[in-house]
Amino acid sequence: MEDVVSQYTKVKTVADDFEVLCEMAGDGDEASAQEALELFPKLESALSEIEKKALLSDETDINNAIVTINAGAGGTESCDWAGMLLRMITRWCEDHKFKHQVTDFQYGDSAGIKSATVMVTGNYAYGLLKSEIGVHRLVRISPFDSNARRHTSFASIFVSAEVDDTIEIEVLDKDLRVDVYRSGGAGGQSVNTADSAVRLTHFPTGIVVACQNERSQIQNRAMAMKILKSRLYDYELEKRRKEQQAIEDTKMEIGWGSQIRSYVLHPYKLVKDHRTGFQSSQAETVLNGDLDDFMKAYLQWKSLGGKVQDTGMDDL
Repeated sequence: MEDVVSQYTKVKTVADDFEVLCEMAGDGDEASAQEALELFPKLESALSEIEKKALLSDETDINNAIVTINAGAGGTESCDWAGMLLRMITRWCEDHKFKHQVTDFQYGDSAGIKSATVMVTGNYAYGLLKSEIGVHRLVRISPFDSNARRHTSFASIFVSAEVDDTIEIEVLDKDLRVDVYRSGGAGGQSVNTADSAVRLTHFPTGIVVACQNERSQIQNRAMAMKILKSRLYDYELEKRRKEQQAIEDTKMEIGWGSQIRSYVLHPYKLVKDHRTGFQSSQAETVLNGDLDDFMKAYLQWKSLGGKVQDTGMDDL
């Protein structure tokens, strides 16, 4: 609440100053006119940020987020692309002062990752990151191809809201299977020789979560249960929001025709969101975590009913 009030006060102060300067400029004060021109970008940026927050009106938008990234078919190429997406998300978190922790991961056979789960902590983490839900497509000259041919890779991102402590999600022991296994590590002194990693399988829904990042089996189980409850909460929300299922359904094929966004690095540079139509030619900047414009475009598109703009099949 303090953050909301502070942001509103800041915008109103800048807006009032701009209005006064415009009035003085209208009376022929050139110095005030120049100052108003210098202040306008700050006002525009502040208004854009507060507009984005105003669009975050869903019940769970303010919650922490749990981000899951999975590589599609394509072996090393897709695993490398999934690793790039993980870096993109974590860089966005760092730029916006969101705390983030990788709670589970599976390395690719040669490069990148097969899957990863990241807990993102901060106000409106879920509301902002839900714009990334779906299949992401990469077109580039493959660094793994000795013939330097162009390759297309796919990976998916799913985001669920962390369950608030005031929301009760009942998980019955009879509905749960608990598996323990040895955590993976970097080798050397950091090798975990105990079976401390935990995997939970929820039979009624088929949801599987795992955690191997904590030091003990008890801590890993507690974190895995937290993630499971958030997934179950999101599962229930999905049943009440059928109209959003086509966008947030993680069971869609990670391949052609289902992508929400394309990242083209060759023969030109372009990142295009196929739902909103928003695009940027600054591909490297986007891959370094500059997702704000895409997130705002998604929230505006969502508020207007969310009709898909195109499938992106004719980008190349």
